[in-house]
Amino acid sequence: MELKNKVAVVTGSAQGIGKTIALHLARKGASLVLCDINLEMTKETAREIEEGGGRCLSLKSDVSNFQDAEKVIKETVEHFGSVDILVNNAGITKDNILLRMKEEQWDQVMAVNLKGTFNFTKASIKVMLRQKSGKIINIASITGLMGNAGQANYSASKAGVIGFTKAVAREYADRGITVNAIAPGFIATTMTDAIPEKEREELIKQIPMKRLGIPEDVANAVCFLSSEEASYITGQVIGVNGGLYM
Repeated sequence: MELKNKVAVVTGSAQGIGKTIALHLARKGASLVLCDINLEMTKETAREIEEGGGRCLSLKSDVSNFQDAEKVIKETVEHFGSVDILVNNAGITKDNILLRMKEEQWDQVMAVNLKGTFNFTKASIKVMLRQKSGKIINIASITGLMGNAGQANYSASKAGVIGFTKAVAREYADRGITVNAIAPGFIATTMTDAIPEKEREELIKQIPMKRLGIPEDVANAVCFLSSEEASYITGQVIGVNGGLYM
């Protein structure tokens, strides 16, 4: 329970990796604020946390809207009194090869993945500065480091998240605030479930550990970066990819 008395905000926490991150933080003792555009599914995650004895608040939020981000952080402080941990997890894909990629596909991915990270970080940093403490963890991607065909928009957004992470880490390192990124590789989720079996087998062959990751692998890294054990780590990108990118 090393995160007892800490308050964590997790974006995109209705399902998938975000849900697993929220459940793990709750098991470590943190109070959770779950925000997602899908409020009903977020409430399902909240029920699981509360059944385990955790404290939780569910809020509907469009991360691409700065007013929504400000509202979530305001309600978090009113309800729990602080914002100690922010996990910018919300993300979408709109894949296509560049010549066929529509402008709106580019704009939508940038608005959620990159601007959403900016919105919640900016809204939270004001609270963390008053507290003189805070942990910000941004979920980037292996594609932001090595690129991926058919994902120019997604790769660019996640590369942007990495650059943003390092800049903000430098700005606030002397204020008791750490800012790090996690770059997952291929994680077994509903998105990877959609990959045809033959393609998935070929993908796994490229991974030195010969398996896809699981959401718990990412959640464990988030819990570490949220803890005091990671107090001297900032501006870093932690790869959780089974050795696919080194």
